[in-house]
Amino acid sequence: LPLVFWFQPDITPGQCWCFRGFWGQVVIKLPARIWPTAITVHHVSKADSPPGSISSTPKDIAISGLNEEGEATLLGTFSYDIEGEARQLFPLKVW
Repeated sequence: LPLVFWFQPDITPGQCWCFRGFWGQVVIKLPARIWPTAITVHHVSKADSPPGSISSTPKDIAISGLNEEGEATLLGTFSYDIEGEARQLFPLKVW
């Protein structure tokens, strides 16, 4: 089953969880070890956005995980296409 994380309970358009400035970082600590194969990013579409703009959408994203030794390892980098579908799937490096 896919794991789904919501960073806040209210996920309606206009009630976003945002970063200050142009760069941000999120750390998620899970209670058990997983081997992710992909990540899905879902952002409100232009049509559903209250101001009609999605210029604050995260664009360049890097995903890291901890390897068997507990060291950070890059699992993938990708760019969210704001002209594409609201939900986009990105494969991660297979360990």
